[in-house]
Amino acid sequence: MSQTIPVALVQMNSGLGAKDNIDTIEARVAEARRAGAVYILTPEMSVVFARNRAGLQAEAEPWENNGAIARLAGIARENGVFLHIGSLAIALEGGRFANRSVLFDPEGEIVSRYDKIHLFDADIDGENGYRESATYAGGDTAVVADIAPFKLGISICYDVRFPALYRTLATAGAQVIVVPSAFTVPTGEAHWHVLLQARAIETGCFILAAAQGGSHENGRSTYGHSLIVSPWGEVIAEADGAEPGLVVAELDLDAVAAARQRVPALANERAFTLAPGPLPFASDLTTQAGN
Repeated sequence: MSQTIPVALVQMNSGLGAKDNIDTIEARVAEARRAGAVYILTPEMSVVFARNRAGLQAEAEPWENNGAIARLAGIARENGVFLHIGSLAIALEGGRFANRSVLFDPEGEIVSRYDKIHLFDADIDGENGYRESATYAGGDTAVVADIAPFKLGISICYDVRFPALYRTLATAGAQVIVVPSAFTVPTGEAHWHVLLQARAIETGCFILAAAQGGSHENGRSTYGHSLIVSPWGEVIAEADGAEPGLVVAELDLDAVAAARQRVPALANERAFTLAPGPLPFASDLTTQAGN
């Protein structure tokens, strides 16, 4: 018998203040629960989408005795759902922050957490450079959470450009992988759909990508288009552009095994080494073969 799991993605336009953003999460979680969802995912930087480091320092709290975490735990408990905060900033010693994903069970207990591994550090011709590592400390541990009846791999935004992480999650048992994000408009238009579909196809997993969308108080504009992608790479649900709202769908877990049976890429993987030094040109190979 096929087993289906109702899930929901919250698409947000998060602002500078934690209280208002958590109020929005609370309302959306109640709405998603009424729609039947038992697992609910929010975007990257759901709780505070700050303008700069000073904005984070004013709102983000340390992990211990964290008021935002306590309130979110209560929302999960009151609604009896797995509430997955795609990420929030956690203040660390030394002045930097963790970009941390936090998963609550229906009793409001934290069952898993993950710190974003890959940080966007880039110098772009004609534009200001961006150093995410100046503000955030990257994580170093991949995470798969067991929230029966499925196993959940966790990633955040820029991680999606590093397929080795996703293969690691899938081979560790993940059937569903989340990608809470705050993609900018230009990169979203160019890469959002194709990257998420590629990660689904490569792993044979469902991909759940809750996104920030619209023009934010911090001056940024994000792409929206929260997506649910099947293990076959099909978009089975999508938010309407950048508008805040919900995406609700049922995941048929049998689709994971079916996709992996049709294309057993995980099972067929082989170890290999890279040949040392430069390879000969094709013409040299042809000459050698004729001698």
